[in-house]
Amino acid sequence: MAFLVYRGNPQCGGQGVYTRHLTRELVALGHSVEVFAGPPWPQLDEGVGFTPVPGLDLYRDPDPFRIPHPRELRTRADLVEFATMLLAGFGEPLAFSLRIRRILRRRRAEFDIVHDDQCLGTGILGLVRDGWPLLETLHHPITVDRSIALDHAETLWKRVTTRRWFGFLRMQVRVARRLPAVLTVSHNSKTDIAAQMHVPLERLTVVPVGVDHTVFRPYEDVAPRPGRIMVTSSSDVPMKGLVPLLEAIAKLRTERELDLVVIGRPRPGGRVDRTLERLGLRDVVTTISGVSDEELARLYGEAQVAVVPSLYEGFSLPAIEAMSCGVPVVATTGGALPEVVGESGVTGLLVRPNDPDALVGALRQLLDDPDLRARLGAAGRERVIERFTWQVTARGTAACYDAILRGTPLPESMTFD
Repeated sequence: MAFLVYRGNPQCGGQGVYTRHLTRELVALGHSVEVFAGPPWPQLDEGVGFTPVPGLDLYRDPDPFRIPHPRELRTRADLVEFATMLLAGFGEPLAFSLRIRRILRRRRAEFDIVHDDQCLGTGILGLVRDGWPLLETLHHPITVDRSIALDHAETLWKRVTTRRWFGFLRMQVRVARRLPAVLTVSHNSKTDIAAQMHVPLERLTVVPVGVDHTVFRPYEDVAPRPGRIMVTSSSDVPMKGLVPLLEAIAKLRTERELDLVVIGRPRPGGRVDRTLERLGLRDVVTTISGVSDEELARLYGEAQVAVVPSLYEGFSLPAIEAMSCGVPVVATTGGALPEVVGESGVTGLLVRPNDPDALVGALRQLLDDPDLRARLGAAGRERVIERFTWQVTARGTAACYDAILRGTPLPESMTFD
């Protein structure tokens, strides 16, 4: 199987996490998997093959939006990627799809099936035309990201640049509508993809993502710290809901000692950074990035409460990571979060999105009630073990491969619900 991911590093978000753990478990099931990825490169486990697909890497640290040397512009894909950046757009998906189509054309005899992780570039549709059996993973409709970003644009110019950045979405919608088999990670995402991207329901199946429950677990030598709250967010965008959470933290700190650990790196001068300054929270908020899975699990173990304040999620890896660690979770009802977290008051607490007062109430309830924290933490871990492991994800994904190769319809879902 050829597994494609245009930006594969786990530090860049959920696609990199999905790539690493799903491919490892597919190999454990006996499949042969080779990952084709653009920079920044993925982290892969032993037994998983890797072929780099070099690109211009125009957004790399420490020189994002760099101007490449003319000698770097060797192919049509390079020119497309650079020109799109000059027009304030995001050209990586299209450029990667053009590169990978050319690479796979020379390796047709080596693979049975192609699995693309949400590139949805024009070249992916070209792979189908070339005769490749193909499964597409679409975690959630990016139409939601664009809508929320536009709603939070503070100036006319910001609205213009936001529309330009999301220009790739027209291509992705066009490609998604024409692909024969699309896997998504929640029933909520399935409904939204059908409604907003007009992908026929009969081409969609649900296979939830998972967590490594052997790493994300309670550690006997790690104890919660009084007043410690934790949130994980790999990107500094309005959809992740960090600003409403910071508003809630500012209200709570007037009545108790607490500290907030943010796993992620807010942009200097961005909305989150400005909010920290406006609310005077720099002394109670710590940002951490670049940690290993075990280090992340131990950080969860030091928290009395984990928060997922997103305005929308197609699934939520942070939610199941925290639950797997036995940490009680406060999450919003945005997108698929109720589907992931479960019943409010039983396996977590659910509140309205974008509502700092609702977050204050839920956080206060958990911080003041150790019995409730223990009960929700234990029930959350049990829910994850039953439903959301990478082994379950791999078995469901492999069933989709079998259906595609046999020419039979995709299962409606591979979930417990």
